[in-house]
Amino acid sequence: MRLTVLYDDGCPLCCTFSGWLSRQPALVPIDLVPAGSWAARKRFPALDHERTLVEITVVSDSGEVWEGAHAWVMALWATTAHRSLAESLARPSRLPMARGAAHLAAGIRNAMSGLPRRDRAAACTDACCRPTS
Repeated sequence: MRLTVLYDDGCPLCCTFSGWLSRQPALVPIDLVPAGSWAARKRFPALDHERTLVEITVVSDSGEVWEGAHAWVMALWATTAHRSLAESLARPSRLPMARGAAHLAAGIRNAMSGLPRRDRAAACTDACCRPTS
């Protein structure tokens, strides 16, 4: 198995997370690809690439797709140090905690929305900066 994490390379929080993830020893190989990029569109032509800019998205080499809290759990599951945490968070009774963490990250993104986006002049105004219910 191999996982691809699609992240918003214009968001400082997303870039921090992807940098952190790239430094983690992995049990499953992880490719980090900017969401909506030419590379992402070439790898996954059937994906809704506008949606991948709204929600963190993880895609397996067999075509499975996870978004939001499930994507966070899959990204953690691929790492050596955090697999047991991911397995715990994946349980139905604990998935709300993963969802809460995803909303916390979205809230931080929202708070950072007034900051300039990397490589872009406009502030972050896309939906991934706002938690959804």
